[in-house]
Amino acid sequence: MKESVSARLRRLAVEAFKFLTVGGVGFVVDVGLSNVLAYGLGPVPALLDGSPIKAKIISTIAAMIVVWIGNKLWTYGDRTTDSNLRGIVLFIVVNVVGMIISVIPLGVTWYLLDMRDQLTYNISTNIIGIALAMAFRFYAYRTWVFKDQAPAAEVVVELDDSSTVPGDRA
Repeated sequence: MKESVSARLRRLAVEAFKFLTVGGVGFVVDVGLSNVLAYGLGPVPALLDGSPIKAKIISTIAAMIVVWIGNKLWTYGDRTTDSNLRGIVLFIVVNVVGMIISVIPLGVTWYLLDMRDQLTYNISTNIIGIALAMAFRFYAYRTWVFKDQAPAAEVVVELDDSSTVPGDRA
């Protein structure tokens, strides 16, 4: 039985809500950690001052762990990754591509435009970069990482009266 358009849209909206919620938690981890590493926090000095891409890579890896757990258990908990190893490898590949997408705007503003203030850093990587990467990840997670398994098709074999089974000597 085919699912109605409204039911599919409702299911997609619930999936998108869960994806965005898990992503929101990952976003807080990513943005918070990248800013602490690149600029420090109050009396805590920046650990990676002058190395924004390193800070972003470390924060993205931490956020990936949070997002893997949330998506695996909640957003796509009803879907399969075929095997945990396959799912983790695909998840890592998708997130590495997403990380590259998210640091491209940062690289442009930091190295090409020489705009190195904290506001430009956050707009380029944590708004523009993450928005582009999020669109890619949503498509990739649902298409490759957490595939929606279609129900197995029923196979109906009808034999008419004139057919014989091999070895049958009627």
